[in-house]
Amino acid sequence: MKAVPHSALRWLTHPYAALVLRLYLGGLFVYASMYKITYPIEFAENIASYQIVPFWAVNMMAIVLPWTELICGILLIFGLRAKSAVCMIGAMLVMFIVAIALTLLRGIPIGCGCFHSMEEPMSWSTLVRDLIWLAMAVHVYAFDSALQLERRFLLRIKDE
Repeated sequence: MKAVPHSALRWLTHPYAALVLRLYLGGLFVYASMYKITYPIEFAENIASYQIVPFWAVNMMAIVLPWTELICGILLIFGLRAKSAVCMIGAMLVMFIVAIALTLLRGIPIGCGCFHSMEEPMSWSTLVRDLIWLAMAVHVYAFDSALQLERRFLLRIKDE
Protein backbone atom coordinates (compact mmCIF):
# COMPACT_ATOMS: atom_id res chain seq x y z
CA MET A 1 0.00 0.00 0.00
CA LYS A 2 1.34 3.41 -0.99
CA ALA A 3 1.74 6.17 1.53
CA VAL A 4 -0.15 9.41 1.03
CA PRO A 5 2.07 11.86 -0.89
CA HIS A 6 3.47 14.66 1.25
CA SER A 7 1.75 17.38 -0.80
CA ALA A 8 -1.66 15.69 -0.45
CA LEU A 9 -1.17 15.26 3.28
CA ARG A 10 -0.14 18.90 3.60
CA TRP A 11 -3.26 19.98 1.71
CA LEU A 12 -5.55 17.75 3.80
CA THR A 13 -4.18 19.15 7.05
CA HIS A 14 -4.06 22.77 5.88
CA PRO A 15 -6.09 25.23 8.00
CA TYR A 16 -7.91 26.54 4.91
CA ALA A 17 -9.20 23.04 4.08
CA ALA A 18 -10.57 22.90 7.62
CA LEU A 19 -12.02 26.39 7.14
CA VAL A 20 -13.96 25.24 4.07
CA LEU A 21 -15.30 22.24 5.99
CA ARG A 22 -16.11 24.44 9.01
CA LEU A 23 -18.12 26.84 6.85
CA TYR A 24 -19.86 23.94 5.10
CA LEU A 25 -20.86 22.24 8.36
CA GLY A 26 -21.92 25.53 9.91
CA GLY A 27 -24.09 26.39 6.92
CA LEU A 28 -25.49 22.87 6.79
CA PHE A 29 -26.58 22.94 10.43
CA VAL A 30 -28.03 26.45 10.14
CA TYR A 31 -30.00 25.31 7.08
CA ALA A 32 -31.16 22.11 8.80
CA SER A 33 -32.37 24.03 11.85
CA MET A 34 -34.58 26.44 9.88
CA TYR A 35 -37.31 23.92 9.01
CA LYS A 36 -37.25 22.41 12.49
CA ILE A 37 -37.54 25.79 14.22
CA THR A 38 -40.31 26.92 11.86
CA TYR A 39 -42.34 23.69 12.13
CA PRO A 40 -41.69 22.20 15.58
CA ILE A 41 -44.84 20.05 15.54
CA GLU A 42 -43.83 18.33 12.29
CA PHE A 43 -40.33 17.85 13.67
CA ALA A 44 -41.76 16.33 16.87
CA GLU A 45 -43.71 13.88 14.70
CA ASN A 46 -40.48 13.00 12.87
CA ILE A 47 -38.72 12.36 16.18
CA ALA A 48 -41.61 10.21 17.40
CA SER A 49 -41.57 8.15 14.19
CA TYR A 50 -38.08 6.88 15.05
CA GLN A 51 -39.65 5.08 18.03
CA ILE A 52 -36.51 5.63 20.12
CA VAL A 53 -37.21 8.71 22.24
CA PRO A 54 -39.69 8.30 25.12
CA PHE A 55 -42.99 10.06 24.40
CA TRP A 56 -42.50 12.51 27.30
CA ALA A 57 -39.18 13.73 25.80
CA VAL A 58 -40.25 14.18 22.17
CA ASN A 59 -41.55 17.74 22.47
CA MET A 60 -38.58 18.95 24.51
CA MET A 61 -36.20 17.42 21.98
CA ALA A 62 -38.13 19.02 19.09
CA ILE A 63 -37.62 22.43 20.71
CA VAL A 64 -34.04 22.14 22.02
CA LEU A 65 -32.33 20.25 19.16
CA PRO A 66 -32.98 22.76 16.33
CA TRP A 67 -31.85 25.73 18.43
CA THR A 68 -28.70 23.84 19.38
CA GLU A 69 -28.07 23.15 15.68
CA LEU A 70 -28.63 26.83 14.83
CA ILE A 71 -26.36 28.17 17.57
CA CYS A 72 -23.57 25.68 16.84
CA GLY A 73 -23.84 26.37 13.10
CA ILE A 74 -23.58 30.13 13.62
CA LEU A 75 -20.62 29.70 15.97
CA LEU A 76 -18.85 27.56 13.37
CA ILE A 77 -19.49 30.05 10.58
CA PHE A 78 -18.06 32.93 12.59
CA GLY A 79 -15.26 30.94 14.17
CA LEU A 80 -16.39 31.65 17.72
CA ARG A 81 -15.82 28.76 20.11
CA ALA A 82 -15.34 26.63 17.01
CA LYS A 83 -13.91 23.61 18.85
CA SER A 84 -16.81 23.57 21.31
CA ALA A 85 -19.35 24.02 18.51
CA VAL A 86 -17.84 21.27 16.37
CA CYS A 87 -17.78 18.95 19.40
CA MET A 88 -21.50 19.57 19.89
CA ILE A 89 -22.14 19.01 16.19
CA GLY A 90 -20.08 15.82 16.35
CA ALA A 91 -22.11 14.62 19.33
CA MET A 92 -25.36 15.38 17.49
CA LEU A 93 -24.07 13.53 14.42
CA VAL A 94 -23.21 10.48 16.54
CA MET A 95 -26.74 10.61 17.96
CA PHE A 96 -28.20 10.89 14.44
CA ILE A 97 -26.03 8.02 13.17
CA VAL A 98 -27.16 5.74 15.99
CA ALA A 99 -30.82 6.69 15.44
CA ILE A 100 -30.58 6.13 11.68
CA ALA A 101 -28.77 2.80 12.08
CA LEU A 102 -31.35 1.52 14.60
CA THR A 103 -34.22 2.64 12.39
CA LEU A 104 -32.71 1.01 9.30
CA LEU A 105 -32.01 -2.24 11.18
CA ARG A 106 -35.61 -2.34 12.43
CA GLY A 107 -36.90 -1.67 8.90
CA ILE A 108 -38.98 1.42 9.74
CA PRO A 109 -39.62 3.26 6.43
CA ILE A 110 -39.40 6.93 7.45
CA GLY A 111 -37.59 10.03 6.21
CA CYS A 112 -34.82 11.28 8.42
CA GLY A 113 -36.48 14.65 9.12
CA CYS A 114 -33.16 16.38 8.60
CA PHE A 115 -34.16 19.19 6.26
CA HIS A 116 -37.94 18.94 5.76
CA SER A 117 -40.80 16.59 6.53
CA MET A 118 -41.38 15.28 3.01
CA GLU A 119 -38.16 13.36 2.49
CA GLU A 120 -37.56 10.04 0.83
CA PRO A 121 -37.33 7.11 3.25
CA MET A 122 -33.91 6.72 4.82
CA SER A 123 -31.43 4.33 3.30
CA TRP A 124 -27.91 3.23 4.06
CA SER A 125 -26.70 6.19 2.00
CA THR A 126 -28.25 8.47 4.64
CA LEU A 127 -26.07 6.76 7.23
CA VAL A 128 -22.97 7.08 5.03
CA ARG A 129 -23.72 10.79 4.46
CA ASP A 130 -23.84 11.38 8.22
CA LEU A 131 -20.62 9.41 8.71
CA ILE A 132 -18.93 11.66 6.13
CA TRP A 133 -20.21 14.74 8.00
CA LEU A 134 -18.83 13.26 11.23
CA ALA A 135 -15.43 12.79 9.57
CA MET A 136 -15.60 16.45 8.47
CA ALA A 137 -16.33 17.48 12.06
CA VAL A 138 -13.32 15.51 13.30
CA HIS A 139 -11.16 17.18 10.64
CA VAL A 140 -12.38 20.63 11.66
CA TYR A 141 -11.67 19.87 15.31
CA ALA A 142 -8.15 18.67 14.52
CA PHE A 143 -6.99 21.22 11.94
CA ASP A 144 -9.12 24.37 12.04
CA SER A 145 -7.26 27.55 12.89
CA ALA A 146 -7.93 29.92 9.99
CA LEU A 147 -10.09 33.04 10.16
CA GLN A 148 -11.54 32.60 13.62
CA LEU A 149 -13.10 35.77 15.00
CA GLU A 150 -12.47 34.60 18.53
CA ARG A 151 -8.69 34.72 18.11
CA ARG A 152 -8.79 38.15 16.46
CA PHE A 153 -11.03 39.51 19.20
CA LEU A 154 -8.95 38.05 22.05
CA LEU A 155 -5.72 39.38 20.54
CA ARG A 156 -7.12 42.91 20.57
CA ILE A 157 -8.13 42.63 24.22
CA LYS A 158 -4.65 41.45 25.21
CA ASP A 159 -3.00 44.30 23.27
CA GLU A 160 -4.83 47.02 25.23
